[in-house]
Amino acid sequence: MILEKLILDAHKLLRENGIKTAKLDSEILMSQVIKKDRTFIILNSHYELKKDSLIEFKNLIKLRSVGTPISYLTGKKNFWNYEFKINNNVLIPRPDTELIIQEILKLTKNKNKLRLLDIGTGSGCIILTLVKELKGFSGIGIDISKKCIDLAKINRNELNLKNKVKFLKSDIDNFNYGKYDLIVSNPPYIKKLSLKYLEKDVTNFEPHLALNGGIDGLSEIRKVIKKSSELIKKKGKLVLEIGFNQKNDVKKLLLRKGFYINEVIKDLANNNRCIVSTKL
Repeated sequence: MILEKLILDAHKLLRENGIKTAKLDSEILMSQVIKKDRTFIILNSHYELKKDSLIEFKNLIKLRSVGTPISYLTGKKNFWNYEFKINNNVLIPRPDTELIIQEILKLTKNKNKLRLLDIGTGSGCIILTLVKELKGFSGIGIDISKKCIDLAKINRNELNLKNKVKFLKSDIDNFNYGKYDLIVSNPPYIKKLSLKYLEKDVTNFEPHLALNGGIDGLSEIRKVIKKSSELIKKKGKLVLEIGFNQKNDVKKLLLRKGFYINEVIKDLANNNRCIVSTKL
């Protein structure tokens, strides 16, 4: 069967199943299967797929049609200037989380040799991006999931950062290793009862461990702030990603633990997304 017909059929099936990016996703998955870029797909509409490739493509389209995220199907996701390996054990990196990178690069513009801690590291995308961009820096990423740590180590090795970043399996409550100039975290912050209202791509496929912030959405944030107040150096920075409606609650938690609020950053949709604070 030729490429053009397969793309058209896949596009139709995905669209009928409510996939908003049906055409793009069809092309990305075809590119994955035949190991060619999207330009090749556009310019070679009469390219004929071999039987094995045809079966693989149809299976991927079927999975996408029921909502499986495209990044889990391709096994990768671009974040900042880098490509990260992704699987269904980790949260898919979001463009909004790049605000954290952007803000920390501003904060550390004239600094060097800072020590970083990433709490709830997942794929490792935040700390690996920061250490890759900030040549003199090093750090540790922790996560309670061994599968996350295993994947983060693969991403670290791909980026040649083995000597600069360590990944450890640990709950934040039991982590007591070292003192840090900068702590960053994108913790679970969705209210438990709100998980079912997220888009089906998220609630049905992404790990609830990385989403569930407890009854009020703040249970993990409380832990991060409490422990960060012990692990951070005086005048060190804590940068937290938060939910759009959590600004006031998180500010109170930070103030109680001796942090000064520097700034609340808004995301691309103009929602509060990130709080920068300094340990007094």
